[in-house]
Amino acid sequence: MLEKIAEINSAVNNVVWGVPALILLIGTGIIMTVTTKFFQFSHFGHWIKETIGSLFKKKDILKSDDKNSISQFQALCTALSATIGTGNISGIAYAITMGGPGAVFWMWIAAIVGMMTNYSENVLGIFFRRRNSKGEWSGGAMYYLRDGLGSKKHCKQIGKILAVLFSIFAVMASFGIGNMGQVVSIKESVLTVFSITGNTLYDSLILGALLVIVAALVIIGGITRIARANERIVPFMAIFYIVGALAIVIMNINMVGPAFASIFTNAFSLEAAAGGVGGYVIKQAITWGFKRGVFSNEAGLGSSVMVHSASNVKEPVTQGLWGIFEVFVDTIIVCTLTALVILTSGVVDLHTGASISGSTKLALAAEAFQHSFGTFGGIFIAIAVTLFAFSTVLGWSFYGTKAWEFLFGTKSTILYKVVFLAVIVAGSTLNADLAIDLSDTFNGLMAIPNLIGVLTLSGTVIAITNNYSRRKLKKDKNETDLKPMLSFFDDIQKEQEEALKAENN
Repeated sequence: MLEKIAEINSAVNNVVWGVPALILLIGTGIIMTVTTKFFQFSHFGHWIKETIGSLFKKKDILKSDDKNSISQFQALCTALSATIGTGNISGIAYAITMGGPGAVFWMWIAAIVGMMTNYSENVLGIFFRRRNSKGEWSGGAMYYLRDGLGSKKHCKQIGKILAVLFSIFAVMASFGIGNMGQVVSIKESVLTVFSITGNTLYDSLILGALLVIVAALVIIGGITRIARANERIVPFMAIFYIVGALAIVIMNINMVGPAFASIFTNAFSLEAAAGGVGGYVIKQAITWGFKRGVFSNEAGLGSSVMVHSASNVKEPVTQGLWGIFEVFVDTIIVCTLTALVILTSGVVDLHTGASISGSTKLALAAEAFQHSFGTFGGIFIAIAVTLFAFSTVLGWSFYGTKAWEFLFGTKSTILYKVVFLAVIVAGSTLNADLAIDLSDTFNGLMAIPNLIGVLTLSGTVIAITNNYSRRKLKKDKNETDLKPMLSFFDDIQKEQEEALKAENN
């Protein structure tokens, strides 16, 4: 029975994460990049200024006066908590060994266009969000599918169906990729680094119990407590990892040039083409680069928009800018540093990306750190994996909660949280390979309805972007009274307009 399920899942997964699906993901990013006139490039200075540049200048960035919403920085940290996970370490190592160093180049391309996919998701998330029975903001792909796509002629039913499908896929993915997959990584890294070889089941149960206790203290408290936890964990873990990775790159500074050369050479593999195998090598580099890029930053999956929609922000574009910054940090910074650590440490062949020792995934990344840091390298990776994985659990618990809320109502979310916590124990004691593979498929399935929503509502994204640009960027004197596009719903539009005027005054 399990073998049959695994066989069916493998077939579906090959389609979900296959070339056509990746073309849809990257294609959406390209379309949104072109239609917004290359916004991530043309307004680079603006989105840097309005995100990281505004942290200590605007008080509402760090703190929300609305008890039912979270600050923009808290939304970013919670989104990053879910995206900066073990995929940023083991995933990059796997991409290099499977697709060669050139996979890193295509990962960058996926991130560059993915910035505008994430931007578009967040703009739509804010524009179509509503308040739930507790007064909290609820938004995400399910809402812009139901209310946005559903408002178009003859699309009411299809909008509802796609919204329900997205929510089901999100709940299922939260138990695997957002829970068991992360817990397994924590268990393996902790037990290995501290050489625990006794009663593995007993040790796993203790570890699982500890994780459940800590997670429960945060998750049961809802989005505000999750956000407060993540705004403390995420900056620390990101800086901790970036500093450690940078130290290794600096220690191997003489290999940085050859590493970049191997990335660009292997991306197009002119040498291999002369040997008659170029097409295959290039395809592998592109496929694995796109796969790991999308899997790492989740642009196009519609996941992080659920937490971005809980922000205290008024302008949809403002939260869209944080979406661009999120992809930039996750992939361009963190994933690139992981790639450079691996490529400069001498643990892989720079021509092919093949592991010298035969290690793959997390073991290869640990080997790269140990090559420079010795025994401390293993401890460093264990700490990084634990922080990355645990914060991912917290982030995905919120995604699953919002998807469950959409399906079954706000009051029933406590049931989801209890089940989610119970799954943590299962993840610490069981071989979760099948569950992880299944949830990987559900993770990919989320992208299909979400991208349909983004593409069909691209006109709305462009209109909101142009409206913001005319008011905030061009500052045309003839358009000072231009009405801002803040919400699809009249009551919320009016509420947010008044709040925005109060802020400006």
